[in-house]
Parts: sequence; C-alpha cells; structure tokens
Amino acid sequence: MNRTNRFSIAMLASFIAMTIACARVDAAQPKVGDKASPVTWTALDGGKVSLSTLSNQGPVVLVVLRGFPGYQCPVCTMQVGGLISSAEQLAAANAQIVLVYPGPAEGLKSHATEFVSGKQIPRNFRIVLDPDFAFTKQYGLRWDAPGETAYPSTFVLKKGGNFVFAKISKSHGGRSTTPEILKALGQ
Repeated sequence: MNRTNRFSIAMLASFIAMTIACARVDAAQPKVGDKASPVTWTALDGGKVSLSTLSNQGPVVLVVLRGFPGYQCPVCTMQVGGLISSAEQLAAANAQIVLVYPGPAEGLKSHATEFVSGKQIPRNFRIVLDPDFAFTKQYGLRWDAPGETAYPSTFVLKKGGNFVFAKISKSHGGRSTTPEILKALGQ
C-alpha cells in the first residue's frame, strides 16, 4: 500500500471516529418520549433534589441555564424572569420548576447565589447546582467551547418522568418561551 492510500485510509478512519463520537453526544440528549435518566442534584439551599422523585409527584419543567461563563448570562436572567412572572400559571399546572446552574465546582455556589440575588424565587422552583458539568455531560448538553458552558435547554416531563417537550438551543438565544412551556403542560 502506498503512502497516499495509507493517508487516505487514516483520514477516513478519523472522520468515521469523529462522526461516531458526535453521534454519541447527540444520542444522549433527551428527546420527546424518552424516560428521564435518574439524577440527584444539590440545591442552592444545600438540600437534595431528585428528578425521579419530583416527576413521580407531577410534571417537571427542567431548564438548563448557561451558568457562569465569566458573567451572569443576560438571556438566562430574562428567561428565568419570564418563568417567575408566570409562577402562578406554572403552579396551576402542578409543575415543579428545576433550574440547573452548571459550571466548574469552584465558585459555582457563589455564582448561582449571585444569579438569584434580588429575585423572589417561587415555592415550586428549585435552583440546583451542576458542579463540573456532571449532569450536562450525562444529558449530552455540554457546550464545550471557549466561553461556553451548556446548551440552554428546556424540557417538560409528565408525571412518571417521560419527556413531552424538549428544546435545546445551540446558541445563546432560541430558548423556550413561557407560552411554549405552558402549552406543553396542557395550560
């Protein structure tokens, strides 16, 4: 086999390997109809929050924020503000809201505390920490690029833990709106 053929085969093998690796990441992302993988987070207040426990009690709105990519994301702030302003409608749907704040473990709690500072967090909202991106990696949502953390995502799980709505943004915008979430909850 000549040098050109070996190089071509090596390039093809590399391309196939990269395609398979990317497919694995996409395959891990939740889709409508999937059952949620079990996960337990530490809440900002120090308590434990289990996705399985919450979804066995009723519907869950799971919102993956960007965390702290060097600043508090203004789009995350707007999105959470919209959810908070619709807290009564979300509560009427018996929904629990889980806001996932991902990032490096060091400083994560203080950044998350800063993020919610000055906000009146409703009783049916949980702010949970995702240290070192464990959850975002498990769910295929890690945005592994300079200055990035996680793909902003929103999921709605029906009672029992199956996804009935999934929206994963590959940019800072393009996020779920509160009306979309309420529609997925049947409101």
